[in-house]
Amino acid sequence: MDAADRAERIVRTLVETLKPGFAVRLWTGERIGPADGPVLAINDQDIVWQLVRRPTFSTLVEMWVSKTVDIEEGTLFDFYALPSQGKLKTKLKSLPKLEILRDLPSVLFSRKQMTARSDLSGRRPFVSGSNKEAIQHHYDISNDFYRLFLDERMVYSCGYFHDFANGIDQAQVDKLDHICRKLRLKPGERLLDIGCGWGAMLIHAAKNYGVVGRGVSLSQAQTDLARERIRAEGLEDRITIEIKSYAELSGTFDKISSIGMFEHLGLANHAAYFSAIHRLLKPGGIYLHHAITRRGKGSTRKTLRKGAEYKALIKYIFPGGEVDTIGMTLGNLEAHGFLAYDVENLREHYARTCRLWAQRLQARFDEAIAEVGEAKARLWLLYLAGCSITFERGSAQIFQTVATRRARGPSGLPPTRADLYR
Repeated sequence: MDAADRAERIVRTLVETLKPGFAVRLWTGERIGPADGPVLAINDQDIVWQLVRRPTFSTLVEMWVSKTVDIEEGTLFDFYALPSQGKLKTKLKSLPKLEILRDLPSVLFSRKQMTARSDLSGRRPFVSGSNKEAIQHHYDISNDFYRLFLDERMVYSCGYFHDFANGIDQAQVDKLDHICRKLRLKPGERLLDIGCGWGAMLIHAAKNYGVVGRGVSLSQAQTDLARERIRAEGLEDRITIEIKSYAELSGTFDKISSIGMFEHLGLANHAAYFSAIHRLLKPGGIYLHHAITRRGKGSTRKTLRKGAEYKALIKYIFPGGEVDTIGMTLGNLEAHGFLAYDVENLREHYARTCRLWAQRLQARFDEAIAEVGEAKARLWLLYLAGCSITFERGSAQIFQTVATRRARGPSGLPPTRADLYR
């Protein structure tokens, strides 16, 4: 019996013993498991060698990207929706370990080792905080690629659903307006949008609330398209976008928004960031902080520990990125001279947003492959679906926090939130 036959026997034994609740198709064409439902396709006998050599979550990601494993007759969401088949640890105890161990040496010393690998650029040692190179690694892939799954305004952050049946275009318009109302924008005010992306927030605020907008970004591709859109709207005299860090800014602003940018800073840079926001915000001004957070786990050490999925995210998708907890956010705001007035959890909104993005990317997957290559397209599909599932199960949160500079006397904010939900 050769190595291929032994690898096949190992995989078949695992599937038949563990009974995962879905069918598995082997590289030989054989299908094991239920006749209906999603199918996990294993396209390469090297799967055994890869998992034994490096049994990590990153290996699973790379096997997905290289199509060593794939999904047929369903999607990642279909697998997530399958009912639990019991505890994996209990099932592992029933594996015929001696039989598997007899077959392993032949598989591990076979010559067919990792023959089909896909390059994943961006793999680098972790450093807290994203620099310009890291930002461009994520955002400068291709504007046309992002057009395939984002809304018509290309808003790349959590939507706001008045009804979860709404589409992504409506949800993003409602999100932009929700933020503008939280900022209580007025005609003639100066609005700073940090990490302004493709300019949707600034354009919406200038057109509908009469503000004078300024944006900063580290992405050349996003800035180029944002400027085109501003010219098309005839708002060049009202909106300015620069490629620079928030730390380089001077002057003051009536209102400041940060929407999906904070996650790139790194925990080591939070104090400097909040000090800069305090410096840039006028007394009586309002700051809106929109950011993903992790769950607190009783101690700082436990809370900040990076799990396997987290490590994969910053390895392949967001180099240098880190997220704090809502408690850390509020503590930092207070420590740097702010008072928090409103905190809203949008977890379910982001689960829905990412699911719609993933579905839209899947629907135009051939175009995505033509634009960025199959490896990158598969990586992004996994990332979007994974994020949706992460927020759906509550492993991550996302909050919008409204704050002002600390001052004695009235804040100038309305006495209730009624104006936000008119």
